[in-house]
Amino acid sequence: MAEILYIRLGSQIQDEVSWLIFSASEQEIIASGELTNTQQLGELTDKARQRTVKVFVPGCDVLLKRLNVPTKSQRAMRSAVPYMLEDELAQDVEQLFFAYADITHNSDDHNCFVAVVERAQMQLWQTWLADADIKAKTMQPDVLAMPYVEGQWSVIALQDTVKQTQIVVRQHAWQGFTLDNQAWQFMLQQIMTKLADDTNQQQNDITINAYSDLPNIGESSSQDGLTLIKAQPELPLALFARHCQKSQFNLLQGEFKIKERRSKSVNNWLWAAGIAACALLLNVSYKSALLWQLSSQQAQVEKQIIDRYKKAFPRAKRVRIGTIKSQLNRKIAQLGGSSDQAGFLAMLSKVQPAFAKVPELKPESLKFDGKRQELRLQAIANDYQHFERFKSALNAANLTVKQGAQNNQGERVTGSFSVTSKPSNKQNSKGRS
Repeated sequence: MAEILYIRLGSQIQDEVSWLIFSASEQEIIASGELTNTQQLGELTDKARQRTVKVFVPGCDVLLKRLNVPTKSQRAMRSAVPYMLEDELAQDVEQLFFAYADITHNSDDHNCFVAVVERAQMQLWQTWLADADIKAKTMQPDVLAMPYVEGQWSVIALQDTVKQTQIVVRQHAWQGFTLDNQAWQFMLQQIMTKLADDTNQQQNDITINAYSDLPNIGESSSQDGLTLIKAQPELPLALFARHCQKSQFNLLQGEFKIKERRSKSVNNWLWAAGIAACALLLNVSYKSALLWQLSSQQAQVEKQIIDRYKKAFPRAKRVRIGTIKSQLNRKIAQLGGSSDQAGFLAMLSKVQPAFAKVPELKPESLKFDGKRQELRLQAIANDYQHFERFKSALNAANLTVKQGAQNNQGERVTGSFSVTSKPSNKQNSKGRS
């Protein structure tokens, strides 16, 4: 069962505070009461904790105005309104708060509906609620919570044991006021005088729907152009609770808008989600960095492969990593193919340890004679000693080496080798037989 706690605050700290708990689904009163003054609001803290709280404030503190502002821009309209009303207001516009209703227009061609309140009064109301740890989502002038009957007034009297009775009057969808007993009596006298002097009484008759006994109005249903309709008497806050939903207006907007606080469970969930998101981000960042590193290493290796290929085959042009394998196969075929034991690749595998032992000697070109099973290589080193060491390493690998001419080119020495495999013992025995 959805229950709502309604609170009507006063203008000053010593004013009485009315409260009522109302079931929205059952449309019935659960509990109600009065507080002597605002300092007792703490008695409602527990009642407010598990319920939606809606607050009513005196209409005497809120000025309702209907305007026709020549602009369609909401931003421009709200900037212009304070200065359009400046001459009608008793205070500087900087000291006032302007709250706007979400109403586009009415039958009188008004396009702006504004409520004007002292900024200090708004702050005072919010301070009282905050001190009592009461969180209200909605704050409305009491006049807008009254029943609205087109062309008629809705009126109720609020009894106060300390101050004199207050009268709440709603005249229009966006028009009404709250005033004390003396002001009510004076206003009635002015209305009665005007009605008595007006020749067209039928047009100016006033119909009042009274939801309580009203002071200074007789029991007769009609007198001197004033028609009184007695409605079913009801507690003021119960009446407000039944009709306030028809007005979506909320004073708590702009600088006074309530910021929603998340529950602890939601905060814990958000923390967990945040940690998970951070972990995911770190993981993605790590893998992205690793991928970049691997891509960089791959590019470096591909460059080394291409450089080595160009060194082995200096006449090669347009070398691409994707075609090196097929190009190598063609080169091998051009070199004479390969055999099980003395082919080109087998020869390279035998020569490679010698290059590893003498890293100072670098190959410049390789050529394999398939018919003679001979590898011819051109190499370069810093001195002649490296060539001798390389030859010794080849001999140690059971290879037959013929060293060609060596030339000194400045600080470098170039030379050539012809390398063949020595016949195996099995082959030698066949030859002798």
